[in-house]
Amino acid sequence: MSTSPTILVVDDHRDIRDLVGRYLQAPGLRVLLADGGDALKHQLRDHPVDLVVLDIMMPGDDGLVLCRYLREHTELPVILLTAMSEETDRIVGLEMGADDYLTKPFNPRELLARIKAVLRRTVDRLFSILQLPTAGPLYASGGDRASTTQHS
Repeated sequence: MSTSPTILVVDDHRDIRDLVGRYLQAPGLRVLLADGGDALKHQLRDHPVDLVVLDIMMPGDDGLVLCRYLREHTELPVILLTAMSEETDRIVGLEMGADDYLTKPFNPRELLARIKAVLRRTVDRLFSILQLPTAGPLYASGGDRASTTQHS
């Protein structure tokens, strides 16, 4: 069973979608690909997803409509990856619920760094909401303390 996060990449341009997918798989992320809104919904129905990388300019439901859909139906973090680089476009994307916004052309290493940052914030937020400790001792069911560090 894989504990690597699963990233859903949604872009109508196959070359960009495949390039991003291959780059994200290299460090061990699980990647799902979709070419638009119908494929996105199908992937979400069939697979657990931890984060969505979403293009804005697509035929049919564009990325802003899909971002709104994701906000209404999920708690998934969304990173918009788009050629729309005007300040107004970035503001609208973030106001629609995106967690981050990266313009094309882009450095794949920056996309990976942003994905890691958003996932880190998401996990930290989850621990905070659930009021779970992020580090410290673990206790077995009998009350015996189990260390979270390796012993020499």
